[in-house]
Amino acid sequence: MRFLHAMLRVRDPKATLVFYCEHLGLQLIRKHDHPAGRFSLYFLATEPGQPEIELTHNWDDRRYTSGDHFGHLAYSVPDIYRACARLQAGGVSILRPPRDGRMAFVKDPNGISIELLQEGQALPPIEPWSSMPNVGSW
Repeated sequence: MRFLHAMLRVRDPKATLVFYCEHLGLQLIRKHDHPAGRFSLYFLATEPGQPEIELTHNWDDRRYTSGDHFGHLAYSVPDIYRACARLQAGGVSILRPPRDGRMAFVKDPNGISIELLQEGQALPPIEPWSSMPNVGSW
């Protein structure tokens, strides 16, 4: 058995693609529009052949709510501080700062929690991150 993808329903595909592609650095691997079903599918990954996220955009006004059955998506990064600084410079709120040099949380435009984990050992705590408070929920 091989893991293929996880699917997330999105309200605004443009804003969501900016978040995942420009801010997180994922690639749009392929896109399929289904006019008869009135939906589009966007498949994103760190690189072709890697596990994907399928973003499903239904062409209607439905609103989606997150139940407590879903936690978050997680990605490792080579430098947690640089990743968070880049996201913050792009207008993304760091909800759980990497105070410990190991872990941070942000949310995509649809309210999906994204965990960022430092590859390898935690980095030494540094400012401004080590004294930055949590914001909102993550």
